[in-house]
Amino acid sequence: MRRFACSALLCLSAAAPMAQSASPSGALTPQIANVLRGIRAADAGLLAVSEEDGRFLRVLVAARGAKSVLEVGAASGYSGIWLGLGARETGGRVVAIEYDAQRAAAAAANVRNAGLGDVVRVVRGDAFVEIPRLPGTFDFVFLDAWKSDYKKFFDLVFPRLAPGGVFVAHNVVNKKNEMEPFLQTVLAHPALFTTIVSPSHEGMSVSYRVR
Repeated sequence: MRRFACSALLCLSAAAPMAQSASPSGALTPQIANVLRGIRAADAGLLAVSEEDGRFLRVLVAARGAKSVLEVGAASGYSGIWLGLGARETGGRVVAIEYDAQRAAAAAANVRNAGLGDVVRVVRGDAFVEIPRLPGTFDFVFLDAWKSDYKKFFDLVFPRLAPGGVFVAHNVVNKKNEMEPFLQTVLAHPALFTTIVSPSHEGMSVSYRVR
């Protein structure tokens, strides 16, 4: 069963570049669409994921049936909203951690304005400090923080990634030289099935925990 579930998720991952244009509207409400447009318009530092990546995250969370979602590096909440849309379908919850106080406040406001305040909780703080404070295990983890720290974040979170859980990391194509230790680890890890996909030019690694 685990291998079957993994195959389904990885096939979905591999199909991502073709699937991104299947539904331009994505069934977003005008309220959510307006919030997402506003975040991108204000994103001077280009910290938000692309719309293609956001849609892909939403599908992955829903397909996994994730109940407990962790985001490391929330920025202004763009990806957190997409994760929240997926989690809303599963009855799950998202904890989104952001180090920068101003961005964390913006993320919390954007999540509320998108009508997802009951699904996504934004935590302001150092993820290395905040993650150990969170209870339980995670079904889905999305990592989009300092690239040089990816391996450290993985080492911290992996013991709490539930069997059948999914670990997704962003920028593994356009910034792969900044995270070689992480990529080497997830591609060779005996408890993971990992693939690299590029819904946009930035790329994501998708790792499924087999055991």
